[in-house]
Amino acid sequence: MTASDVNESAPAEHEEPPRTPDGGMGPSTDKKPSQVHYHHPAAGWGAAKSVTHVLVKERALVDGPRAIFRMNHENTGFDCPGCAWPDDTKGLKLDICENGIKHVTWEMTPKRVGADFFAAHTVSELSTWTDFALEDQGRLTQPLVYDAATDRYVPIDWQEAFDLIGGELRALESPNQAAFYTSGRLGNEATFLYQLMAREFGTNNLPDCSNMCHEASGRALQAALGTGKGTADLKDWETADALFIMGVNAASNAPRMLTALAEAYRRGAQIVHINPLVEAAATRTIVPHDITDMALFKSTRTSTLNLQVRAGGDMALLRGIAKAVLEESEHDPKALDREFIDRHTHGFDAYRAVCEATSWEELELQSGLTRAEILKAADIYSRSDRTLISWCLGVSQHEHGVDTIREIVNVLLLRGNLGREGAGPSPVRGHSNVQGNRTCGIDHRPTEAFLRRLDDVCGIDAPRPHGLDTVATVAGMHEGKVKVFVGMGGNFALAAPDTAYTAEGLARCALTVHVSTKLNRSHLAHGKKALILPCLGRTEKDHQRHGMQATSVEDSMSMVHLSLGMKRPASRDLLSEPAIIAGMARATLPDSSTPWEHYIEDYDRIRDTMARVLDGFEDFNRRVRLPLGFRIRQPARELVFLTPTGRAEFSAAPLPDVVPQDGTLILQTMRSHDQWNTTIYSDDDRYRGIKNLRTLVFMNRADMRARHIKDGSLVDITATAKDGTRRTLRQYHALPYDIPRSCAAGYMPEMNALISASDYSLQSDQPLMKSLKVTISPSRTD
Repeated sequence: MTASDVNESAPAEHEEPPRTPDGGMGPSTDKKPSQVHYHHPAAGWGAAKSVTHVLVKERALVDGPRAIFRMNHENTGFDCPGCAWPDDTKGLKLDICENGIKHVTWEMTPKRVGADFFAAHTVSELSTWTDFALEDQGRLTQPLVYDAATDRYVPIDWQEAFDLIGGELRALESPNQAAFYTSGRLGNEATFLYQLMAREFGTNNLPDCSNMCHEASGRALQAALGTGKGTADLKDWETADALFIMGVNAASNAPRMLTALAEAYRRGAQIVHINPLVEAAATRTIVPHDITDMALFKSTRTSTLNLQVRAGGDMALLRGIAKAVLEESEHDPKALDREFIDRHTHGFDAYRAVCEATSWEELELQSGLTRAEILKAADIYSRSDRTLISWCLGVSQHEHGVDTIREIVNVLLLRGNLGREGAGPSPVRGHSNVQGNRTCGIDHRPTEAFLRRLDDVCGIDAPRPHGLDTVATVAGMHEGKVKVFVGMGGNFALAAPDTAYTAEGLARCALTVHVSTKLNRSHLAHGKKALILPCLGRTEKDHQRHGMQATSVEDSMSMVHLSLGMKRPASRDLLSEPAIIAGMARATLPDSSTPWEHYIEDYDRIRDTMARVLDGFEDFNRRVRLPLGFRIRQPARELVFLTPTGRAEFSAAPLPDVVPQDGTLILQTMRSHDQWNTTIYSDDDRYRGIKNLRTLVFMNRADMRARHIKDGSLVDITATAKDGTRRTLRQYHALPYDIPRSCAAGYMPEMNALISASDYSLQSDQPLMKSLKVTISPSRTD
């Protein structure tokens, strides 16, 4: 280690030798790993070079550019299957980013995985391959069933697959012995049909990826404002005087945010980034579609202040800002918006009291910042007429994530930063349509109002008891309470915590079903019976009986718009996700009066039903065809609060103790830049200066010296779980990084193995992926 500054004719090609995933889940390489300081602007020519490399590697020199000019185009293009950042309000013709192009070309690969591939490889053999190698084989082309006698997946007819699912589900003693998981890739129409199938079957066991990412955001915003979503939209980003960006690495996770940040800086807005690591997006950028800037190599700053809080210290910083504002109000009445507080909020006096009772010494200790740094952020907030606060998983994936997000709302309420342009809370959803999934019914804790309308419109009798979320589903599989697992997209075995435990749970199921575009780890952690059902990708044309169909998606700011595929499907045997759901539903519920087949002929029919069930979807088919679609009404945006008091609620939660004990570090897991969720494109992380390495841990140099750890040397990382059990990753490279003392960071999904099934927040039930208590020591040589 060194450290210094429909084409079905193309079979999969085995470009790399299989390798066990012990050395990381990316591609195999014999190249020497290295670390250098990245000093270039985010995006810019680095992104352009990366995109060119991807297009060449994926043999997409024709379809790739075509896709670039169709992605995120209003009503005539397809929605990027990557992040959920909103489409540009001005109809930008290149509203794209590097990682979106990676995601699209990964889906559009000419490589194919058919019957010949599975005839040549057993599941046991494939289990030794890296996750990169599995996905890199190409697109799945036909439905497959696991054959235990040969330990192979073999082809199966679609109707036989549906009949197998229906038979297993009908044989269960209770519908609650099945769980129906959803990843964020599922469109709104498929989402609605999926939850309808589950509830008509008789269960609310609808775990989803939100259970692992923004569950805390939904619960906090619902309690504070009466809505589970943010109130800000892209126009607010364009008019805010101050932007506070918390716990997000925008350059990798929401790259199109860079455009908004650059524009904000140019108009003189204050931009405060709050994160343990100073990421590339928090420094400067060259936005690739700014042709002049690209030609002149002219970068634009994306921040005016960077605050490196300790992991989990965000709430202390926010409370410090509030305390400073309240102290300022003692001599400046304009520091608070008293009219807004008195007319629209509840609980202010209790919140003021808890702020006054919290000492500056405690705020400094818990945030990891000095009082001067906190006051600097408070001054920016106080001087801003319109402030927007945005956050992502760096805030939500903590034990106290709900309290922290409610503290965000507290700070906004103090100065009336709600219900007006340029202000409000704005969570950054990380996956395209993950918010639409929840809007359209994927919720293990549905409201009675939603269930009543579903019953009335669809003629079913939906169950009322709450169902299982992700954490409870994994536990249920182990306890024998969940016998059938159906996964619509995603890679559940790697996305969930405690990788080995999750895989063991899946293996205990009577049946596992995965609807996927590519081979992944979850297909190998199979139940006694197992199916892989290949579906159309977001980029592909969806032809049904009444013509080509479009699906709708909702972005992270509540805009709903159509997505229309452009490419011939990878195989003529692929079905759309709505068609797969309808096939499963009819086989499971043969006497159902729901017109499953009628819905699939024309998705407008699904939308007509959704318009009668879902608040905000009235006149769905007309409005979704408007330029840029439509925005779902957010009552809190209009100062209508659907809370018990009818007002926005201040919270007065105690400040958590996030300072680790002596010798312990708080580890956060994160993605590399060359990665999307569990899909890994390479072993590089350009913005953090890493090449050819994933099995690493970033540490503060002083913490390394205290443990006698040299740059790049091998270490063992041991996590102690809430239940007292320990898990260890061995032979990881320790790398110095600009990160606060007592903090560390490394890549998921490799580090998910450190997260116990007991390590979840009691507030949100989210796995604690940003708050692992670990010890790190030099690896033993024996």
